[in-house]
Amino acid sequence: MTTLLLTLLLALAPALAPALPGALAPAPVPAAVRPLPAPLSVARWWDPPPTPYAAGHRGVDLSAPVGERVRAVGPGRVHYAGQVAGRGVLSLTLPGGLRTTYEPVWPLVAEGEEVTAGQEVAVLTAGSHCPAPCLHWGLLTGENTYLDPLTLLPRPTPRLLPTTGLPYGGS
Repeated sequence: MTTLLLTLLLALAPALAPALPGALAPAPVPAAVRPLPAPLSVARWWDPPPTPYAAGHRGVDLSAPVGERVRAVGPGRVHYAGQVAGRGVLSLTLPGGLRTTYEPVWPLVAEGEEVTAGQEVAVLTAGSHCPAPCLHWGLLTGENTYLDPLTLLPRPTPRLLPTTGLPYGGS
């Protein structure tokens, strides 16, 4: 019975993924690195649409100056490197079939090329949809199921602060 239930859940997972954004997200890519140097500054957070064709923000916008080098977050292969609607776009297929996208960029790699985690793969260009320069970083699984790309990155380690000497009068 357990095997049957597991088989059924695995068969239904692709159909349920759009209805449960993030709930069935694939495991993180090993050795994921930031696409930009630390610290990352999020100008706009991921805001998934309620349906695949509704309005939403299908990625995160990371503030960065034009000319900043963009790195591959994991090992993979260049899926696409070129222009889309007048903007430079780079798309990398990672292990397990996940795909990351970066725009607006000038790709430094060619379609079909293998890349390593942390490799410089593009240069940020002007022309983003942000008020100030930013990198739009996306993550997809399947044909059009968008996920939060920040889930690829390791979570920071929480640290406790001292309770003495604080400006609000902690003891």
